[in-house]
Amino acid sequence: MKSPQAVAGAARPRAAVRASPGVRAAGLLGALALLLAVLVLSLAVGARPLSVGAAWNGLFHEDAASYTVVHEMRLPRTLLGLLAGIALGLAGAVMQAATRNPLADPGLLGVNAGASAAVVSAISFLGISSFAGFVWFAFAGAGVVAVLLYTVGGGRGATPARLALAGSALNAALYSYVSAVQLLDTASLDRMRFWTVGSLAAAQTSTVVRVAPFVLVGLALALLLARPLNAMAMGEDAARALGAHPARARIAAIVAVTLLCGAATAACGPIIFVGLMVPHLVRALTGPDLRWLLPYCAVLSPALMLGADVLGRVLVRPSELQVGIVMVVLGGPVFLYFVRRPRLVRRPRGEAAA
Repeated sequence: MKSPQAVAGAARPRAAVRASPGVRAAGLLGALALLLAVLVLSLAVGARPLSVGAAWNGLFHEDAASYTVVHEMRLPRTLLGLLAGIALGLAGAVMQAATRNPLADPGLLGVNAGASAAVVSAISFLGISSFAGFVWFAFAGAGVVAVLLYTVGGGRGATPARLALAGSALNAALYSYVSAVQLLDTASLDRMRFWTVGSLAAAQTSTVVRVAPFVLVGLALALLLARPLNAMAMGEDAARALGAHPARARIAAIVAVTLLCGAATAACGPIIFVGLMVPHLVRALTGPDLRWLLPYCAVLSPALMLGADVLGRVLVRPSELQVGIVMVVLGGPVFLYFVRRPRLVRRPRGEAAA
């Protein structure tokens, strides 16, 4: 007769045992090194290319010829990309875990759409054009959608399927509204067009300072949700037996996604596929255990975001492609690949340890 430990080991999904903790830790260090390299590239690459040495001097020496370029243009853009990438990657990972839908993206539950609808309304009807005004409308829109989502999805009795369906309906309705406002308000169309495409080009130091607290709070909340969401992955009855509170954890997940997506959307516009691609790629090493998956996403998502931004600067130099466009081009084929390869996105019967 097999021991309980043997039965538990047999039930554990293959993805969860692909790498030992030592390998995962080494991989995380490698991911940090990759992020550091991309950060350096983001400071050096642009309409006026800089060498790594010139970028370094411009970062730390006020008398350097590149100081103005680095501090007034490249550094705010790089830091905003770092924060937005962390926010979108973590939001996607939390959403996929909370809804148990491996194709979930920050747009699935309608939170991005709610933030976008509120910001577009502020641009069109109130003439607001700065992040200081955007951010509160973005949070209001995201918060209202989160409450509607929880109510329409069934409140305390909400299930992942009902939440996903409610989010899809809200998403379609809100983006229809955004399109209608853009078509009807031609005077504000130019201001909206730049924001709705998703861009880091207009980043300012003041924007980075204002968005950072929201992203950091969302980051902390997402990391605290790792154990409860791991427990929920084994089923709600099992989660309760392990001491988790599924309804409370689901509400906390919606709050975290609202903070992360609201801040990123207000600062950069709606950027998609970051939260879909990175968690899938990370699971190949970490398995479904959120205690490892979330830190990896927090490191690799900004690397992807900034890498796409650097690529957009290089492809059509001296002009540039906005990062939102580059992410669509990169993410679209990956999304289709995931859809056509069900085994890559199928939820295993066994789940991560709590």
